[in-house]
Amino acid sequence: MIEGLAAASIACALVAGAACVVQALRDRAVGVGLLAAAGVAELVLLAQVVGAVAELAGGQRAEQPAVFVLYLIGSVVALPLGAWWSLGDRSRWGSGVLAVACFAVAIIVVRLGQVWG
Repeated sequence: MIEGLAAASIACALVAGAACVVQALRDRAVGVGLLAAAGVAELVLLAQVVGAVAELAGGQRAEQPAVFVLYLIGSVVALPLGAWWSLGDRSRWGSGVLAVACFAVAIIVVRLGQVWG
């Protein structure tokens, strides 16, 4: 697992999540800015997935390969699902849903690093 991309993934997800919390507290729905922030986090996550798959293909192994792959899949799926759900709820709670997805992604990436060993 590429440590720099993991740190960038965590940072992007936390910043996007904090922005979502601010929007929810201001009683605002998800807007283009929040979706763009989540999109940047997703792009960094996709780069992390490509790097992790390349390392796995190159012979490096995680301590628990099946768990690692499932966390990789979960990290890439969480933000699009959160964005889709938040667009369906055009209230402050939509911003809250996206915040939860962003914070979940940060936790998943931390867990990926632990499983990688």
